Amino acid sequence: MRPVVTLELLATPAEVSRVRRALGPLGIDVQLCASELVTNVIRHVGEGVPVTVRVWRDEGGRVRLGVTDPDPRALPVLVAAAGAEAESGRGLALLDALAVRWGVEQEAGLKTVWCELFVDADTSGTPERSGRHRVSAGALGQASARS
Repeated sequence: MRPVVTLELLATPAEVSRVRRALGPLGIDVQLCASELVTNVIRHVGEGVPVTVRVWRDEGGRVRLGVTDPDPRALPVLVAAAGAEAESGRGLALLDALAVRWGVEQEAGLKTVWCELFVDADTSGTPERSGRHRVSAGALGQASARS
């Protein structure tokens, strides 16, 4: 399966808006997940680093989103519960709630954080919540691909 969207960019706040606009036809859930993953690169790897955003879509409505950055050591960690006053720590919880599954793939000098979502075939972006299942494997933040 070839990506239907490939965006190569530098991780900056302005580019987060560009990613959202480019992924608009795929729905709000895809936009939110992509925004979170690119924002995590800015926050935890650094502003201005090169990022590749890829989106694949199959005929059954499954969308796979991957965000690749050059730091395989900066792994995402799902925070159990951000405090009421916390200014961050909710993004991966949002991604975890929207995605059917997500994980991390590491290569030499690269990391891809990915997630899979189901959207209606009419591309309205409304997730198909019935029949969703959560796949989990070990502690989050480790380099295990949850598949």
